[in-house]
Amino acid sequence: MGDLRILALAFAASTAAVVGLSPARGQCRLCEKPRTALSQATDGVGIELEIETSLDFGRLILAGQGQGAAVIRPDGSNAAEGALAGVGPRAMVGSAVVHGSPGRAVRVELPHRIDLFSLHGGRITVDNVTSDLSSLPRLDSAGNLTFRFGGRVTVTGDSEGDYRGDMPITVEYQ
Repeated sequence: MGDLRILALAFAASTAAVVGLSPARGQCRLCEKPRTALSQATDGVGIELEIETSLDFGRLILAGQGQGAAVIRPDGSNAAEGALAGVGPRAMVGSAVVHGSPGRAVRVELPHRIDLFSLHGGRITVDNVTSDLSSLPRLDSAGNLTFRFGGRVTVTGDSEGDYRGDMPITVEYQ
């Protein structure tokens, strides 16, 4: 089958929550469940973003030379392309909950691209970040909105190592 290389890829979604017109960004590299709450809305209820699970590609195995890609979709399904032998069983879709004023419309911004870094200076990119959010997301009657997110990572034979990175998410009332 050729040369096998194992990669471990994970990244924590760092959060930012916003009320008003100017978005703020926050990052937490050490928190297991980052939480960010900012000022109050006109109705007195702030908005908060809580990361329940981080997007984690688990271990990826490259079979031979060349390039491969792993995709994790918001529904939890995954796929491997190219020289990638498969996506490991520990791969996990990311999930988050927005808390705020019941019934309010919100805008959630996810980055299109995220850079991941290894301890040895390697860098790879997650792109095609997608979520299961509707086009006009709204908090439910309890003031909550849960969503899931995924993406695609491309690796080559020289990408060996553990990779981590931050995923800034911005949330604000409409």
